[in-house]
Amino acid sequence: MQAVALNQNSVGLPESVGDNDVRILALMNPAPLVVSHPLAQIHLTAMRRQETSTAQFRWHLHRLAEILFTVATRALETETVTLQTPLAETQGQTFARPIILVPILRAGLGLSEAIHPLVPDAIVAHIGISRCEETAQPKPYFARIPGSLWKSEVFLLDPMLATGGSACFTIKQLKAAGAERITFICVVSSPEGLEAMAEEHPDVPIITAAIDEGLNDKFFIVPGLGDAGDRCFGT
Repeated sequence: MQAVALNQNSVGLPESVGDNDVRILALMNPAPLVVSHPLAQIHLTAMRRQETSTAQFRWHLHRLAEILFTVATRALETETVTLQTPLAETQGQTFARPIILVPILRAGLGLSEAIHPLVPDAIVAHIGISRCEETAQPKPYFARIPGSLWKSEVFLLDPMLATGGSACFTIKQLKAAGAERITFICVVSSPEGLEAMAEEHPDVPIITAAIDEGLNDKFFIVPGLGDAGDRCFGT
């Protein structure tokens, strides 16, 4: 699968793509948007290093999450509002739809913890999915989802897109609950996971910082960055 690279001339958009075209581009082309901005890649490099401490890993993950979310939200619709500054009346912008963040437990919490302060009014749902180590199949164990998915911009968060099993399962669950606008944000993805997403959910835009070589015999992304949850939380 060919990715759409986002260059360093903005927080990620190709020069030929306007601010309002990101989601249109993603929906027309199921290839992921790869954020190649230097800041994103520097944070990713630090996360890949084996010697990076838990505290530093989490810090770089948070900074990278902010960048990825900034790119992912560039196409969100806004509404004009009238407001009063200390000096005069003027106009500003507000989101046209509510925002819902959906971290896949537990590694996805490392992304939502950084993103939520950027959109403090956002609702945070939680989906718990573990992975069978032998088959790599998803095993759901928890779900707390609001009833407002149908009218919201939904951002599914998971640092790693390996086989795609957890992401595809969760998106299917969100769609069944009414979600119509879903964007998937991850740090590192694999060709296998991207292929699964393109086959099962071609309507879901993917924002990622890297597409790695592939999966090893234990279904871990190579070269990857290890277990994101373990490295983020130290357990």
